[in-house]
Amino acid sequence: MNFKFKRLQLLLLILVCFSSCTQKPLTGNDSANKKYSLYILGKNGNEYLLQTNSLDSGVLLPEHDGADISTKEISRAVIVKNGYYYHLNRKKATFVKYKLVNGALVESASLPLVDFSIENFYWKSIDTLLLTGLNATDFSQVRYAIINTANMKQISAGDMEIPRPIGRFDNMSIGFVEPRKASLLVGYTYHQQLNTADYTTSDTTYVTELSYPEMKAIKTSKDTRSTYPGGINTIQPYSFNDEQHNYYFMTCPGIALGNRPELPTGIMRIKANEATPDKNYFFNISASIIHNHAYGMWYLGHNKAIIRSERKDLFKGIGDHYSTAHFEFYVLDLNSQDIQKLALPLDKGTRRECVIIDKDIAYISVNSSTSGNFIWLYNIKTGSLKKGLELAGNTDFIMRIDKLNP
Repeated sequence: MNFKFKRLQLLLLILVCFSSCTQKPLTGNDSANKKYSLYILGKNGNEYLLQTNSLDSGVLLPEHDGADISTKEISRAVIVKNGYYYHLNRKKATFVKYKLVNGALVESASLPLVDFSIENFYWKSIDTLLLTGLNATDFSQVRYAIINTANMKQISAGDMEIPRPIGRFDNMSIGFVEPRKASLLVGYTYHQQLNTADYTTSDTTYVTELSYPEMKAIKTSKDTRSTYPGGINTIQPYSFNDEQHNYYFMTCPGIALGNRPELPTGIMRIKANEATPDKNYFFNISASIIHNHAYGMWYLGHNKAIIRSERKDLFKGIGDHYSTAHFEFYVLDLNSQDIQKLALPLDKGTRRECVIIDKDIAYISVNSSTSGNFIWLYNIKTGSLKKGLELAGNTDFIMRIDKLNP
């Protein structure tokens, strides 16, 4: 071998090394570059996370294009923000920050969160997260934790000054937490466990205004027009602010949440700069043309919202509520209380994060028993609907869709 050929070999080796050392690994699951996240339950019981830049078209197979997260202590009650996934590991009593790297879910950091069951979350800033929940032992004490998610350090934590359940009521639920300048509004109700498989709920919606950051009670209002205000928003949203900062929240007395089906599902309003529900406003969903209970609400802007309503004539009880396709989507006008049904296939899955609003498009995930699992595009301005991304292969349920990065 001559000297000239040796130099050529050395040059090629240096180029290969330089290329492999400087190029970013190619991966379909790089959280830094993807816009949307999808949480999939497979037909075989496996769970997957997928990331994509577009929901408008194409086909994704979770077993091929996603990360199998079945071995991780994570569930659909996950908080997704700026490329990261946040979840409470109940077994270890830690709050964990994850990132998807090269097709695998990797723990970035964690902090202790002992005797805590998350009911609601609220981002006070880009990296300040307010968690509100209950003690995990008997769900009778309202607690909070404020976390800096940049360094995963706890800023403060403690109990909120909200009355524990008394009398026949032995546990409670937190439905919403809404900041109001120097205070917080907390919506909640109380429950009675009847046996290991059944419970009932108070007929009253409670809203307590707390001083912030002291978490001391200022005043409490009661409303018996409906019950179970909001819900666990790590799984599905039930509230929003309009452009005038009026706050709307859904009450959920249906069998899947409040289990007081004789009471109406409704939408209540707390006006801007006020701290109690507006006595002159109640959008009675159950008494409308929908004539059923609903779970989940997403704001479209300009006083319009999407809700997801059950069809009580299509399921037998709570046992098949999740597996039977019986959910319909409606667009509501919050002012006129007009209602428009969307021409979508019947959907299945009791509670899901299934709508993303992005400019003039509402992306709606539908799990259809007959038409497959698709993301549908609803044009908010024109009212048109069309199929977008298909989730095929091992997909059984699209459990949630989220904006992963701005």
